[in-house]
Amino acid sequence: RADVDKIAPVIAIPTTAGTGSEVGRASVITDEDARRKKIIFHPHMLPVQVILDPRTTIGLPPHITAATGMDALSHSLEALCAPGYHPMAEGIAIEGIRLVRDYLPVVYQDGDNINGRMQMLVASSMGATAFQKGLGAMHALAHSLGALYDKHHGMLNAILMPYVIAENRHHIDEKMQRLGRYLGFGDKGTDAVLDWILALRVELAIPHTLAEIGLNDADASRIGLMSVVDPSAGGNPILLSAAQYSQLYLKALEGKGL
Repeated sequence: RADVDKIAPVIAIPTTAGTGSEVGRASVITDEDARRKKIIFHPHMLPVQVILDPRTTIGLPPHITAATGMDALSHSLEALCAPGYHPMAEGIAIEGIRLVRDYLPVVYQDGDNINGRMQMLVASSMGATAFQKGLGAMHALAHSLGALYDKHHGMLNAILMPYVIAENRHHIDEKMQRLGRYLGFGDKGTDAVLDWILALRVELAIPHTLAEIGLNDADASRIGLMSVVDPSAGGNPILLSAAQYSQLYLKALEGKGL
């Protein structure tokens, strides 16, 4: 057991705009032998100071910019949709989503855009602040897939994103209506948000299916069993069974259900 009095304070300087771990009290540890990801928490893991310097993200290649930026988006989306009453987290999440909408395409096209890089760092930190309210099926599946196949976490979330939203749609439409109005999409709710996400993925060259990054259906049952016990699963708007997680994985694998 750690002696917390001997833990040195942490000053965090993120070099990507995605995870937002600089404002979190958690860490993800991959057990390579068991092929599982474990999440640990401790208040002393929360940095005492954060420095957001966009110069540290200049030079990130476009595909890393896209994948980490979509990770930031997934944090805010799942925080918004997580059940429970936390209007402050939801407000942070909605504004974080707007920043991604406005600036991720900018920095994908022009990695030297210093203002865009700064705004994406802000969006990333906002997403990780908001998801203290909860995450959901995107992350439950992404953690499982990342442990099994060693694929980029942000890319997994980016591919899974529309399939999870479609799965949850009957339980999140009021929040999607609110988000759509804030983003200027009118009153079309989930459909408008999904259309935007699908178009954004095309703009960022995000694959449409998990099969496109080399995954297959061999471990579908195992993925379901791993995902249902992932800590993020409890924050999904509807609690899914292991079988439902397996089916959701297959939809994202084959491009079905949208």
